[in-house]
Amino acid sequence: MKICPKCNVQMNDELAFCPNCGNPMGAGAPQMQPQMQPQMQQQQWQQQPQMQPMPVYDPFDHTGEFDPRDISDNKVMAMLPYLMGTIGIIIALLASRESAYTYFHVRQALKLTVTTILLGLCSIILCWTLIVPLAAAICMFIIFVLEIIAFFQVCGGKAKEPAIIRSLKFFR
Repeated sequence: MKICPKCNVQMNDELAFCPNCGNPMGAGAPQMQPQMQPQMQQQQWQQQPQMQPMPVYDPFDHTGEFDPRDISDNKVMAMLPYLMGTIGIIIALLASRESAYTYFHVRQALKLTVTTILLGLCSIILCWTLIVPLAAAICMFIIFVLEIIAFFQVCGGKAKEPAIIRSLKFFR
């Protein structure tokens, strides 16, 4: 076993370069005595500072704004707008008027529904162009995928604004 003189990492004898720092391990590279190896490894562990992962801030994640009890009590009502569309929005609004968590998801589902309706109207009005209805169909499929993602986020107790739709400023 060789020890890299630059970073003090133990490696196999047949390696030409240190796998940690890339230092060339030629014939002229000094090797350490075997009795020094445990001490160097111990010093290496002591010198490395403990790195704490930084929490990632997501400006579109509003989960922390809601009471955990509200989230657990109204998960099913928050799922309805994504599952049933307009009727689910109406049922969720009528069934849980006091829940801010459900109201958040109703707003997000309403954004998705209004966007789908606008895409449908544009494709009907411009149906003679063929490209607009095709583009609208692709966009409607993307919105359907966003509804599925939002549904699973509700299942996990999250309150995240769906991608793409979050940039629309209506229904704030």
